Amino acid sequence: MITDRSKTCALELDALPSRIGQVRRIVSAQLRYWDLVPLIDPALLGVTELLANVHRHARPNKRCTVEMDFADSRLTVAVRDGDPRLPTARMPDPTATSGRGIAMIAALSEAWGARAEAERGGKVVWFMLRERRPRLRLAEDPPALTAADVLAEPPAPAESPAVPAEPLMVPVESPVGVPLESPLEIPVGAAAAAARQAVTVA
Repeated sequence: MITDRSKTCALELDALPSRIGQVRRIVSAQLRYWDLVPLIDPALLGVTELLANVHRHARPNKRCTVEMDFADSRLTVAVRDGDPRLPTARMPDPTATSGRGIAMIAALSEAWGARAEAERGGKVVWFMLRERRPRLRLAEDPPALTAADVLAEPPAPAESPAVPAEPLMVPVESPVGVPLESPLEIPVGAAAAAARQAVTVA
């Protein structure tokens, strides 16, 4: 049975290896629906460990409920079962192949805990993840002008490097009797000398 109200979801199941993969797919789809994609990987890791603990240790049966609740930028994932014995986080033997589940949940989550439920005769183990979305950086406002800034003289424009002016070119007609394909262009300074030469030749 799945219930979905706002951002709360609950799933009841038997914590069997064949069902854990199905629960992982449901949890992933629900977090995508809530637009909490960055929390999918840690949530799946944590819920897998909690269901594995129920499968290994819970008595008298493996019936449990997975609950997810998102509020105030925090996702809380809880697993309830019928065994009142509480788990403890401990440092496992380096050569051990199990016993690291609760320590790993404590490392990946913002907080975790376990409590017995006398009315139901079982316990609930939970962990919390915080949603961390990238913050948008806004452009800073320009500094406010003061009276001194307004009255101050504007800075002098930077001097650009002097560019030598190209010499002014003037067309000079061909001397008499000298055919040219096109008129010549010579600098103004040499125009007078060219003119004198033309007169002399003529």
